[in-house]
Amino acid sequence: MIRVNDVYKRYRNHHGSQWVLKGISVDIPAQARIALIGANGAGKSTLLRLIGGIDQPNRGSIQRNCRVSWPLGLTGGFQGSLSGRQNAKFVARIHGAHQHLEETLEFVRDFSELGEAFDDPVKTYSSGMRSRLAFAMSMAFHFDTYLVDELTAVGDAAFKRKSQKAFRDLAGRAGLVMVSHSESTLRNFCDSAIWLHDGHAHWFDTVDEALARYRESIQA
Repeated sequence: MIRVNDVYKRYRNHHGSQWVLKGISVDIPAQARIALIGANGAGKSTLLRLIGGIDQPNRGSIQRNCRVSWPLGLTGGFQGSLSGRQNAKFVARIHGAHQHLEETLEFVRDFSELGEAFDDPVKTYSSGMRSRLAFAMSMAFHFDTYLVDELTAVGDAAFKRKSQKAFRDLAGRAGLVMVSHSESTLRNFCDSAIWLHDGHAHWFDTVDEALARYRESIQA
């Protein structure tokens, strides 16, 4: 269970500050597969980062009574001066994979298909290489709930097929909180939905209900 309790979040800029999330309270059950739906700027990625612990709310709290991943679409958390192997080792130690460290590193190296570049500094990687490394690291650790921000496949055609299969296997055994602009992707992977609108969260038992309400808000 993930419990979001009366969460407020705002960001300051040269115009002042604006509340992105305003008093959001929602319970996400274990093994639930939730679509996050809303217009651009509605706070979908912000809520994912808060749930994942990458960012903190201005007010309110988030309780995680299960193992929660970082957002799978995130590739900006690498230390550029370290190699892919060193970055993977650092994350493995954070997530308690000490006893299976070598197996974990070998999995990341093989799945990412980086070859010898796995031992080169990440700052020398292309965006595709960074995406493959990030995806492989996401697949290397077992979480109860995975946070997904616009990512189901990366890389060339062959790697996309492999990553799509890996993601489908993952979705079959764990909970998801997913952001995607593809309605078909949300329908394929999610059972229920949270619609973010005007800083507030609205729960729907089906993805289609949430999408219909979202379309109505656009047309209004």
